[in-house]
Amino acid sequence: MRFFSAHCPGIRVQTLLVVLVCVIAQSPRGHAGLHWLPPKKEKLRLRLIAMAESDPRSSFFSTHEIFVAAQQFTENESRLVKMEYAFLPYQPRLSEYAFDYSFIYEVNATRDASCDQTLAEMTTDQKNRAQVQLKYATDSPVLNTGRRHSPLPCYSSAPEDFTKVIHQPAGPEAEY
Repeated sequence: MRFFSAHCPGIRVQTLLVVLVCVIAQSPRGHAGLHWLPPKKEKLRLRLIAMAESDPRSSFFSTHEIFVAAQQFTENESRLVKMEYAFLPYQPRLSEYAFDYSFIYEVNATRDASCDQTLAEMTTDQKNRAQVQLKYATDSPVLNTGRRHSPLPCYSSAPEDFTKVIHQPAGPEAEY
C-alpha cells in the first residue's frame, strides 16, 4: 500500500475530490409524491344501444369502438352515456361479445370528461359535416338525436376492464 501511495499520490486526492463532489452535488430528496391520483374506475352496468364509430382493426396499434349505451342504475332507471372501448390486435372487440340490447355488460370504466359529446356531434362526420348512421344493436330502441342537446358523459374501457355479460331481456324502454 505504501508503494502505491508513494508512486501515485494524486490518486488519493482524486478519490477525495470525487467523494466530496458527490456529497455536495447530492440533490435533496423529494418529499412529495405524485400530485395527481390515478383515474378512478367505476363499475358500470351498460346496455349497448348503438355503435357510433368503429376503426378498422390494426395489426400493430390499439383500435377503438365508440358506443352509445344506456347505463343501468335500476331495472327502470337508466341514462345515456358514451363508451369508448380500446383494444389491441389480439383482443376481442366489445361488439363481438353480443351486440344485442337484451345483454347487460358489466365493465370497469374511467370517466373522461374530455370526450363528452352530444348525440348530434357523435352522428356528424367532423371532416365533411355529413350525417353518420349509427349501427344499432339487436332489439335496441332508436335514439332521437335531435331531441338531446346535452353532452353524454364519456367513459373509457378496455378488455381487461370487462367483467361479464348478463342476458337480461329489457322491458319496454322510454324513448331515448
